[in-house]
Amino acid sequence: MKLIIAIVQDEDSPALTEALVGGGHRFTKVSTTGSFLRTGNSSLLIGVEDEKVATIMGILRRTCRHRTQIAVPYSPALEPGLLYMPENFEVEVGGAVVFVANVARFARL
Repeated sequence: MKLIIAIVQDEDSPALTEALVGGGHRFTKVSTTGSFLRTGNSSLLIGVEDEKVATIMGILRRTCRHRTQIAVPYSPALEPGLLYMPENFEVEVGGAVVFVANVARFARL
């Protein structure tokens, strides 16, 4: 048994969750916030049998796409201690950060 933790941008979350439900996969979705761009993310906790990990990874690859966006720097007056960048800059967003961990025990109660 494996626990897949997938952290995705909120923009990718609806397509991902629809594909998972459509494939008969259960998950728990937790709202999170990214630290660099301070944007909304979703962290999905997915418990699956070992042989289904590749299927879940395929769904993640299909639904969580990389793209670029313009980031507006934070003002040091609003966020003390942060690095100040005077101009907007382009960053790559999207995709997914995925952790796959062994599960010693899994139960639905």
